[in-house]
Amino acid sequence: MNVQQLSVFVENKTGRISEVSSVLGAEGVNIRGFSVSDTADYGIVRLVVDDPGKGLGALREAGFTVKPSDVICIRLPDAPGSLASVLQAVSSAGVNVEYVYSLISTFVVINAEDIDVATRLLASGPVELVTQEEIARL
Repeated sequence: MNVQQLSVFVENKTGRISEVSSVLGAEGVNIRGFSVSDTADYGIVRLVVDDPGKGLGALREAGFTVKPSDVICIRLPDAPGSLASVLQAVSSAGVNVEYVYSLISTFVVINAEDIDVATRLLASGPVELVTQEEIARL
């Protein structure tokens, strides 16, 4: 019942996350969900992909440090409090939840060093910018 996650350790510098996604794309590996966390010097890109073995091999061959691990994937009802009830059930049993992220969505949040520049670049590109009001209507 577990799902395999790939954790990729990258330097916190321009282009590294793009390189990870490019390596996977070039190998035909589809990203189903991801999370990026950072410190001043490095970041961790956590990925759930359609073919973890192929993704792991491609990333390692490209020189990335990658750690596969098992995680749990659940389907939540689209209702207020759903996530809270799941997390409460786990934490009330004394089990610490280390992190949580979502999968299979074409809505992606990006935080960039310069939000204004990134917004202008993306507004003229092949993506649609999503407003807070649109998110509220989902």
